[in-house]
Amino acid sequence: MNASSDSGVRSGSGPRSGAPRAARGPRGELRRAEILAAAAALFARRGFHGVTIDDIGAAVGMSGPGIYRHFPGKEAVLSEMLVGISERLLAEGSRRTVAAPDAGAALDALLDWHVGFALSQPDLITVQTRELAHVPEPARRQVRRLQRLYVEEWVTVASELSPLAPPAQLRTAVHAMFGLLNSTPHSASDLPADAMAPLLHAMARGALLAASAPLATARD
Repeated sequence: MNASSDSGVRSGSGPRSGAPRAARGPRGELRRAEILAAAAALFARRGFHGVTIDDIGAAVGMSGPGIYRHFPGKEAVLSEMLVGISERLLAEGSRRTVAAPDAGAALDALLDWHVGFALSQPDLITVQTRELAHVPEPARRQVRRLQRLYVEEWVTVASELSPLAPPAQLRTAVHAMFGLLNSTPHSASDLPADAMAPLLHAMARGALLAASAPLATARD
């Protein structure tokens, strides 16, 4: 499988390039990761406007003002969080697409990746779905671009499996499939992950492949 040539992620293109000096180095990066994880849990539970810098600081055992040694503000925390999610999804999706021997294997690899992510990161899924509007415009544009590239990874694979299906139809199907997979913060409470994962995989695969069928243009 060949990934789209436009799918590379430029290192240093996200908000990390503007990180305060104290945040640099392995220890600073570890601390930043702890802050991002704590903020994701708080944003998912209370919403962006329901969380303060002091709340984030308390969640990682430091003062609120101490957060400013790592991030210039709460919006920067959210920006790096959502750009980081989008970078991870695209980079790993592209890697799996390239490594797959054929389109069928690529689809299964993409599904395994996204299903695993959705089940293991419900807070990030919730924040990504709900809080993008609070990200400053430059980072929001970056997130949207990365998301489009990730969708096109799936559309490329789906097009190989269903060459007669119009790309717009497949793209719509991919977005609908993401709606199914990203519902896990609400839908995955009754089954353990080892049962939920194959169920989601099968449902999403079936939904995407159904897009290869001709659409009815009129109803009897």
